[in-house]
Amino acid sequence: MIPLRALAAGLLTGAALLCAPLTAAADGEPAGEFDYYVLALSWSPNWCELEGDARGADQCHPRHDHGWTLHGLWPQFHRGWPSYCRTAEAPPSRAMSRGMADIMGSPGLAWHQWKKHGTCSGLSARRYYALMREAYSRVTRPAIFRKLGKPVTLPASLVEQAFLKENPVLSRDSLTITCRDGAIQEARVCLSKDLQPVPCGRDVIKDCALKNARFAPVR
Repeated sequence: MIPLRALAAGLLTGAALLCAPLTAAADGEPAGEFDYYVLALSWSPNWCELEGDARGADQCHPRHDHGWTLHGLWPQFHRGWPSYCRTAEAPPSRAMSRGMADIMGSPGLAWHQWKKHGTCSGLSARRYYALMREAYSRVTRPAIFRKLGKPVTLPASLVEQAFLKENPVLSRDSLTITCRDGAIQEARVCLSKDLQPVPCGRDVIKDCALKNARFAPVR
């Protein structure tokens, strides 16, 4: 277990902006028309406490040992984002979706991400799943949070600093931390179509400003 004070001393700098969700979805847009991607990484223990446990989600079973899981790779406009796009590409097979569960927590989430976001990528389902996995692999998830032995409260800016420390190619304008119901929710990284860090749009780069966000340990 790492004491919170030591964790903060090594990573905490500056203040964060107000936490806010993405805005302005556009349904039914043509596939492949977007500006950049948002890679969303969810802290699974917090999701399980807020929602997954009540659902009896298999993702939350201790045998999985999930930390930062892949929520999705979302095509994004500079303002707003497309969703449920018109595409001639076939949907992923069940086997393809099951193959994403190791990093996404469930095949159902993988399927939903294809239906809502992958259809807007202009890629086949197979290529979109492969791109999600590649994007996930390119971001180093800070191992220090996996060493916490009990629930803590911490500044959301501390999580941002941990990601920046482990990923020198990222900058504050290509990374944002979100909160939900007083807890750390996600780390979101803005990437070009070839998965290089890019500045986030104004409706994405709005960090959670909580100084006492809940953070549950890996089970």
